Amino acid sequence: MELLFAGTGAGMPSRERNVTSIVLDLHDSTHHSWLFDCGEGTQHQLLRTAVKLSRIDRIFITHLHGDHIFGLPGLLASRSMQGISQPLVVYGPPGIREFIDTSLRLSGSWLTFPCEIIEIAAGEVHHDSHYRVTAFPLTHPVECYGYRIDEHDKPGALDVAKLQQDGVPTGPWYYDLKQGRSVTLVDGRVINGLDYTGSATAGRSLAIFGDTAPTPAAGELAAGVNLMVHEATLEAALEEKANARGHSSTVQAARLAQQCGAQRLIITHLSSRYLKHDVQRLLAECRAIFPATEMAHDLDIFRL
Repeated sequence: MELLFAGTGAGMPSRERNVTSIVLDLHDSTHHSWLFDCGEGTQHQLLRTAVKLSRIDRIFITHLHGDHIFGLPGLLASRSMQGISQPLVVYGPPGIREFIDTSLRLSGSWLTFPCEIIEIAAGEVHHDSHYRVTAFPLTHPVECYGYRIDEHDKPGALDVAKLQQDGVPTGPWYYDLKQGRSVTLVDGRVINGLDYTGSATAGRSLAIFGDTAPTPAAGELAAGVNLMVHEATLEAALEEKANARGHSSTVQAARLAQQCGAQRLIITHLSSRYLKHDVQRLLAECRAIFPATEMAHDLDIFRL
């Protein structure tokens, strides 16, 4: 997996940071990518990367504030103008359907691809053979969610030598055995795959927060994740101001990562008041509490 930060600023774009958007490249057999939020200018940022709109098949919106959705109609229209026909699914809070439909209708735009819009509530929002995505409610002036992505555990290695020793012939049933399932052979024997596989490899997990002040749901959202992405809109000295507006400080993000048992923390969504010379100071506030903290800058890529 790779996370590419197309925008890392809060509220409005600055010369150094565009507004929020993150691409999760799954790097699996599907060759697909997922987009989390789509602030104004997102497609311009993606033109500076290797990301292809045709590879994005799911978009997860955390909330309906403009710095998280104003780039969405343009991206959808560009996807159509490129002649892309692959289906797309958009997830977001109630109102996301009206926003998309109205923007496209009033601008005379159209889509060349099937676009399913799912208005979410807290709970599981997507589940396939590789991943499970769960939405958790956050604390913000408008309805807002964070997303937890859990990769399913991978089956252990199949002990082919033991199968051959026990007289189990090679065949397509080896796939079922590797998945831990039982198969019935031609001679009537029932073979349990669990008897011939090693220990499973734990799947990876990550938490991508939307905008939020400290919130009760955060503990479950980020519990034990390999990677946690959290806003750090303002420095510790301005914590009260951040919380009053439904945001978090650097220190609050770091404390949460520590309390949740996250392995890594990436802070993003920085106020436009902060310039290059502020970066190390803000990062130091986090690392004093949670050393495994990194700060995202526009177009940064983090591997998981």
